[in-house]
Amino acid sequence: MSTNAITQIPDNNRPKVAIIILNWNGKEDTIECLESLKHITYPNYEILLVDNGSTDGSVECFRERYPGMEIIETGENLGFAEGNNVGIRKAMDDGADYVLLLNNDTVVDPEFLGNLVYSAETHTKAGIVGPKIYFYDSTRIQSCGGKISLFRGIVYGQNKYQNDSNQSNATINTEFLSGCAMLIKRRVFENVGLFDVLYFAYYEDTDLCVRTKSAGYDLLCVQSSRIWHKGSQSSKVNKFGLYYGTRNMIKFEKKYANRMQFFLFIIYFVLVKFPFLMGISIFYHRSTLSLRRCVEGAIHGFY
Repeated sequence: MSTNAITQIPDNNRPKVAIIILNWNGKEDTIECLESLKHITYPNYEILLVDNGSTDGSVECFRERYPGMEIIETGENLGFAEGNNVGIRKAMDDGADYVLLLNNDTVVDPEFLGNLVYSAETHTKAGIVGPKIYFYDSTRIQSCGGKISLFRGIVYGQNKYQNDSNQSNATINTEFLSGCAMLIKRRVFENVGLFDVLYFAYYEDTDLCVRTKSAGYDLLCVQSSRIWHKGSQSSKVNKFGLYYGTRNMIKFEKKYANRMQFFLFIIYFVLVKFPFLMGISIFYHRSTLSLRRCVEGAIHGFY
């Protein structure tokens, strides 16, 4: 696919895209993301900035810096799932053909959105398409689609950590796309629903991918579309990743795994995953609070 693929779609037939950016006490990252979006070449889009109860002066800063941009204030931290759902509902009410969910700690290539839209428009079975995601300020791949293992409760990333020296433009039909950047057709939400709010944060994107695939849609990683992602900025602030990551892994398994898969998952979790998570709490975070959250996550996941 050429980098100006979107020019192959007539001007009067380019679908409307709502770009939803969720901010929670991350105004510096959000500003960098918004500045990169100023250079995208796809013309028919609008930005909906959803502020998830920030207390760092984010909203005041955005209103001063970006007058006229629509900002939705939730008033409290609703989590990644419901925070994005607020924006999705507004986008659909406004008649968007596509919703692009984009993490606030990303920087985008100018052609990224046009290439995503072109791929989604030319693949009739596509429900969700996503870009190739690099680690911030590098050519190492962070996410390029992946496969979901219900035996281990994890996603095997396609080419993760590889240096993308050849910069392949192939489109990959995959089982998983990262919620960091998802272009989703309106009819997917109409058919399978929005994010499951029970997850709050973590695994909500995996859950949506499973529901979308089960409804008969394809998930495509469009490698000609590129962004860069800092990664887990909100988790670094409050370390809630250990709790929700642990809890939601188990909830996801309970929802989708069959009896054999869940039995093998329990063995893997008890012997491998949980000791690893405790090790992170003790030796990396060096925090009894992190350890407690890890244990609480496991308890609340199973019960």
